[in-house]
Amino acid sequence: MTHPLDNPVWASLTGPHAHLAEVHGGVRRYPVDMSPFLAVGGEPSSADWDDIAAFAGPGAMVSVAGVTTAPPPGWEVVMAMPGVQMSGEGVRGAADDEVVRLTPDDAPEMLDLAGRAQPGPFLPRTVELGEYLGIRRSGALIAMAGERLHPPGWTEISAVCTDAEFRGQGLATRLVLAVAAGIRARGETPFLHAAASNVTAIRLYESLGFVLRRTTTFSAFRVPEDELTGASQG
Repeated sequence: MTHPLDNPVWASLTGPHAHLAEVHGGVRRYPVDMSPFLAVGGEPSSADWDDIAAFAGPGAMVSVAGVTTAPPPGWEVVMAMPGVQMSGEGVRGAADDEVVRLTPDDAPEMLDLAGRAQPGPFLPRTVELGEYLGIRRSGALIAMAGERLHPPGWTEISAVCTDAEFRGQGLATRLVLAVAAGIRARGETPFLHAAASNVTAIRLYESLGFVLRRTTTFSAFRVPEDELTGASQG
């Protein structure tokens, strides 16, 4: 790894989020009710795949960050979605008087909104990864965004979503800028990920000053039912 964003899950779990890391051999992961991500320090070796299988358990689905090669025989590729990573060195952020800070007490509403808007993985304890901000109307949470991965010097903006009834009002823009303002206030730089097919979101982020850093693939795999990887089969 030559840059924290080359393997941001690993950089987070060995850096600012090390206190959250669950460790098995050379594998680190977030608590499963917080984030689905799991990572190793580089391209997984046969021994790493064995550790992943033992960690996750037979038949489990795992999101292994930074994988560019095929898994061992017996593993199922559940998802291989093209994506982009965008960096925000030029994004200054902007405070917003309407946004409110969300806490674990707001998790049920956040899960409900994420379930309807589908911004990506959002779990019962995801709110604990960083600061999450929301906008309410008539008391109801209608839009949110927050912080997820935290490589040294960087913070990822994630879970950007708006209730369908309120889209087109610029709420996502305001929330991204508000989250970015908090990141900048700590002396860090915002970055984010998006599906390559989500051209609407990518154009929005570009309009705010984010630039493409690299393309990537969001991968998920299913552990063999018998937990055997290529190393143990050989």
